[in-house]
Order: sequence, then structure tokens, then C-alpha cells
Amino acid sequence: MILATDLDGTFLGGKSLHKQQLYRLIRKDTSIQLIFVTGRGLESVIPLLNDPIIPNPDYIICDVGATVVNGHTLEAIEPLQNEIEQHWPGVLKIREAVKDIKGLQYQEVPQQRRVSFFVKDENVIEEVKEKVAEIDCDVIYSANKFLDVLPKGTNKGSTLTNLIKFLKSSTDEVLVAGDTLNDMAMYQCGFKGVVVGNSEDKLVQATKDIEHVYHAKHPGAGGILESLKNFQQLAHYSRKFDEEVIQEEKSDTPQLVMMYHRFPYEIKEINGVKERVSPNSPNGILPTLQSFFTSGRSGVWIAWEEVAKSGEQLRNVYIDKDKYPNLMASRIGLTKKEVEIFYKSFAKEAFWPTIFSFIEKAKFNHHHWDHFVNINRLFAQKASEQADYGAIVWIHDYNLWLVPGLLRELRPDVKIGFFHHTAFPAANTFNILPWRREIISSLLQCDYVGFHIPRYVENFVDVVKSLFPVEVLEEINCAPRYLTYSTALGVQKMTTTIKTDHRVVKLGANPVGINVGYIKQLMQQQELQDKITAMKTQMGDKKVILSVERLDYVKGPLEKVLAFEQFLNDYPEFHGKVELLQICTPPAQGMKIYDKIQHDLEHAIGRINGRYSRIDWIPIRLFSRSFPFEELLTYYAAADIAWITPLRDGLNLVAKEYIAVQGQIPSSKGVLILSEFAGAAVELQYALLTNPYDLRSLKECLLQGLLLDDNDKQTRMQRLYEQVEHYDIDFWADDFLNHLGN
Repeated sequence: MILATDLDGTFLGGKSLHKQQLYRLIRKDTSIQLIFVTGRGLESVIPLLNDPIIPNPDYIICDVGATVVNGHTLEAIEPLQNEIEQHWPGVLKIREAVKDIKGLQYQEVPQQRRVSFFVKDENVIEEVKEKVAEIDCDVIYSANKFLDVLPKGTNKGSTLTNLIKFLKSSTDEVLVAGDTLNDMAMYQCGFKGVVVGNSEDKLVQATKDIEHVYHAKHPGAGGILESLKNFQQLAHYSRKFDEEVIQEEKSDTPQLVMMYHRFPYEIKEINGVKERVSPNSPNGILPTLQSFFTSGRSGVWIAWEEVAKSGEQLRNVYIDKDKYPNLMASRIGLTKKEVEIFYKSFAKEAFWPTIFSFIEKAKFNHHHWDHFVNINRLFAQKASEQADYGAIVWIHDYNLWLVPGLLRELRPDVKIGFFHHTAFPAANTFNILPWRREIISSLLQCDYVGFHIPRYVENFVDVVKSLFPVEVLEEINCAPRYLTYSTALGVQKMTTTIKTDHRVVKLGANPVGINVGYIKQLMQQQELQDKITAMKTQMGDKKVILSVERLDYVKGPLEKVLAFEQFLNDYPEFHGKVELLQICTPPAQGMKIYDKIQHDLEHAIGRINGRYSRIDWIPIRLFSRSFPFEELLTYYAAADIAWITPLRDGLNLVAKEYIAVQGQIPSSKGVLILSEFAGAAVELQYALLTNPYDLRSLKECLLQGLLLDDNDKQTRMQRLYEQVEHYDIDFWADDFLNHLGN
């Protein structure tokens, strides 16, 4: 079989899933020869040859038939090319012939042996034909705007026919595919043909009575696949295709476009070559989001990658070709400086302190805001280009706040969901942002906006009410899943649907879960069990109090250490019997905003240890480094108390990880002490809740945890584990898409 196909709108068009299916079929079946037949110049076709996703053609016919080359060597096919050249008068003669015709705009694009114009008035076409006929040239008009002047008798169909003869192939083996009127000549050569869905209406009308031309319903690559079933001589290719993708076609699920701040891989230099490798730990959100594509679902993952030069274009690549054959990484190239302004400077100086209500630390730079807008526009444009019609676009977190609004302008057909991974502050805090209207206007273009807990939903609704007319259409009770009156972030009812002047927007609480199954699997490994036993032996009879957090003022590490100092001062009977393991993961390099908290924390711990340490006992051990996930589980298992006390936190997954580990220990006596201002506090109803702003509350809650009855400890941990196991990471992801209306 020979597939001779136009590119834009045909071979490169249609649903992402259909493109991957067609490309895979061509790669796997060596009996299929591929010919690109395009209006593009050869220079603009060459980048496609370097794209690992697109099959390499055996031959290329470009310049609307005026150029024909070998697809592997790019050498001209002689004598075909020489014959076309003999009839070509040259660009200068053609431009001279039509110079007095108004309404022609010369296209400055790569082209050979043809001249292309934009036409503003169809009435000039006949005049152009007359003028160029005098120098032995033809005219092809397509897409209601493109006019090509070519050597007489040269078009896609004539060159393809000559190439088929040159190859000594049978015309019965050829399938041609196109979508615009400049493909018309291919259908007049006696080949089997498919006019793909969404084609130019003039082409559809011109081919409707031609025998052996099939008009497909699916656009682009989907139309080509559809035509295989229509032609009896090609039926065996259809059967191969059906056998390959039968699982993928079981459900007509829409394409999923994932927009996250990073890809589910890391770029590492191995033996001098940069390679994409899976993250060190398969635990967490990234593998869960990837899991939506294991069943063959079509998808694109959009994030940024660092490049050397601003504006550098990156092609799509496979994330994992074998495991996720229909998932592409669509990369946005940003320089190191662009990333630093976008993420490390602006987001962390303006948005981060506002989100977590540390407004005295907020800094507003309007030039940086302009940069933020531009980056969000790049993301929206990329999503617009990559999304199928009616696709689901799932946008993650505040760095992409403006994408929903920008994307809605470009693609009103897509369904947009936004998940807020951080807290969302009260109206009187959020509204200090100079750009509050732009941000909220954008989020109101979503179909569904998800937050961790009901309190953040209500804060969002209050902000919307403060800026725009809004009607609450639906609300639900928060109990029994969430605490209401008994904690700082409690709320009785949650708004689930609002109506503005322009849209109805659904809202909801979707607290992120963790991969309990993965933790359970790791905890069964003998090597890990041996490490846990060794750590417990090393700690002896001392009670281990564990704190794990990123080094960040919102996590409140200094307040906790000062409370522990007060605890040691007030309860000397615990000297030598308790030890605080303070694990503080350092921030990314260059985040100077955290320098002061690191200095103050180290100074306080040094002072406390200097005052209370003994030869056989150090009250606080500070670890200022990242731990591999498996090693962190050892600390979770050995800890008698997890003391998780952020001043503010969107949710806090460390608390859930501690519970998941303790749940694997028979009759666990672990105790979770959790800040009231962590979002997880309204979920984890059997934790001991503390006010991290009050040193006395921190100190007394720690004492309560140490003195808690063993039966009470076991009951609390059992109930907490049941909660965490049920509402795991998979529940979160499925719940979000269900609310979005997948």
C-alpha cells in the first residue's frame, strides 16, 4: 500500500489519539509506503523529519507538486524533477507578469518552482490565469485565500502519478488523502481517495461524484483510518489496525490535556548525553496523573523545559513510548532567567505570601506581572494548539491562574478544570493583589474549580462576590466528611455551583490523597524493615518526635522549635527521654526569600542544644537535606509522634504519609499532632489539633500526645488510617474528573 497524504489538516490533523494510531500502524507495517504530498516548501517539511512522533516518509512531493525528493536522503527524484524544471519560467518572470494586478500579496515562504500569493478578491483569479498562461504556467486556488502559480501541467496529482509510474507500482495500491482544493488533482488520477472530515467545502463538492473517493466523518488522521475500512483492497490493513487498538477504541473518552508545572520525568546527563528518566520516587501526584493514559487514552502533558535562548521552539516528544503510546510531552521552552522571574521571584514574592496570609511579606512588581501574563499566554496557546475538539484541559495551581481565561478565548469548545494545590485565602487577604480581577475573571472561565477543603471554596466565593455580581445556585453540607465548627478551618456548608453574568461554574473540595498501596508495598520489603528496627534500636527508650517539612516560613519550623524549648524548660522530667528530629527540606537554589528563616532556625536549635544537651542526649537533631522517599518511611515508622505544625498549609501530605506508614504497623501507637491551619485538619478528625501561633498550645498538645493512653493511640491511628486508605490519590484524581464531567 502507498499512502499519499497532504500534511496540514490531513496527516497532521485530527484527534491526537487517531494520529498516534495511524503513525504506529505505518511504523509497524513495513509494507506501507508513505508519501507526503504538500503545498509546503521542502525547508518547512524538513523539521517534521526530525520529529520522533511522525513517521519518516519514503518520498516527499512538496511545493504543490513542483518538488519531488527521496524522503530519506532528500535527493531529487530524477528525471521527474528535471522535467518540472524545464517548464519553470522563474519567480521574476511570474512576478513581473502579475505586477499590475491588485489584491495579490506575495507569500515570503520557502518555495521552489512555484510562486504563492494571498488573494483578497477572488475576482482577480481569472486575470492571473490569463497573464501566467502567456509564460506557460497554471494556477491553483485553495482554502479561499491561497493562489499558487506553477509550471504548466504541474500539480500534486501529476507529480504523484509520475512518481507512481517511476516506482513501477500499481495504481490499485495507492490511497490519497487531503482536505483542501489544492489536493483536488490527486483525486483525478484514478487512485482511491479519502476526503477527510472538516475539509474545505469546495473540495467536498468537487469530489462528491468521483468514483473511489470516500468522504470521511473523522477529521485528519482519523479520516484516513476510517477510509481503510471502506476500501475492500485495504481491508486487511483495517483489520490489523482494529486488532492493535481495539482496547483504545472501547470508550470514546475525550482527549485529556494535562497542564502542570513540571513533567513526570527528570532530565539527567548520563555519559554526556541528556536523557529523560522517571523521578526517583514513583509516589505522589505525577504517576497518578499519568495513570489516566495507561488505558490508551489520548493525551498531552504541557509543562516547561529550560532552554538556552528565549523563544526557542521545542517539538513534542514521547514521555514513555512503550507504556503511554498516546501521551505526548508538549514542551514550552523557558530560559533560566525567565523561570527565575516567573517562579522563584514573582510567584514566591507576590502570590505565595498572599495565598498563605503573610501579607507583610508580599512584594508586587508590575514588570514581573507582565512577564507572568506572557508565560501564561504561552501555556494557553500551547493548549489551544494541542487540544482536540471538546478535549478536557486540566490545569494545576496558581502559577497558571491566567490560563483558563486566555484559553477560553482561543478555544471555547474545550472543557476546563482547574485544581488549586495551595490554600486559598479570605477575601480581605486575596484582594490585596493588584491583579485580583484579572485572576478571578480567568478562573471564572473554568467549568470546574477544585480546592482541597470547603473553607477554601468559600473563601473563593467570597472573593468572587466582592468583585462581581454572582448568584449561588447550589450548596451542600460539609459534614460528615469534614469537620465544621470544631477547628479553625471548619465551615458548615460548601458552595458547589455559582452563576455569573457569563457562565455557570461548578466548585468543590477535592483533598489530595497519597498512594497508600505503594507505601504498603515498600513497607513489606525486608530491607526497609531492617532499617526501621535498626533506627528504633539506636533511639533506645527515647520517644521520637518527628517533624518533616520544607524550609519555609509558612511551615512554622521556628515556632515549633521555640515551643519545644519551652516544653523542655517546663517539663524537665522529659530530659533525655524525648528527641525532636527536625527534617527541613531545603528550597530550590536561588530562593533568597528563605535565607532568614534558615539562619534563625539554625541559631535557635544551636542555642537550645547548647543549653540542654548531655553526653548521651541531644534534644534536637536538624537535617537540612532531602531524603529519598524510602528512607523517609523509616523515620515515619520509628516516630512515636509526628509533630506537623505549619502556620498555614494548603493540605499537608506528610501527615497522611505518616498515617499510611503507621497503618502498616500492628497495634500502632503513633500519634499525629496537626496544626489547625493545615487543610488536612478538617479531614483527619482523630488527629490532635494544635494552634501553631500559640506556643502554649503547641507545648501542651505535645505533652498530651506523650501521655495519651495506648488504647486511645491505637483507636485514633486506626480511624485515621481508614480515612487515608479510602480517600487515596486515585480517589482524588477520579473525583476531580467526575466533578468536571468527564
